[in-house]
Amino acid sequence: MSVHVSPLRVYVGVFLALMVLTAITVGVAFVDLGPLNNVVALGIAVTKATLVVLFFMHVAHSSRLIKLSVVSSIFWLFLLFVFILADDLTRGLLGVAGK
Repeated sequence: MSVHVSPLRVYVGVFLALMVLTAITVGVAFVDLGPLNNVVALGIAVTKATLVVLFFMHVAHSSRLIKLSVVSSIFWLFLLFVFILADDLTRGLLGVAGK
């Protein structure tokens, strides 16, 4: 198994990108965007998580099996969120006796 060693500038660049995204997250927290606050915060969080997984967890230079495992776990998490939201958003649509 070959080991890929990234240059230090890649790690510094990713670290600086994470710090900039953190500053943007803090800045957006003080701005009222209405219903878009959660969407923007989650978008920034997904971007930061993607950078961490790709570079600090070395998925960007790993085998196809590791990449398949990461993609399948993200798909599974998405599927779980869909089922949770389907349950949560349909609560109260059917009349419940006594309420």
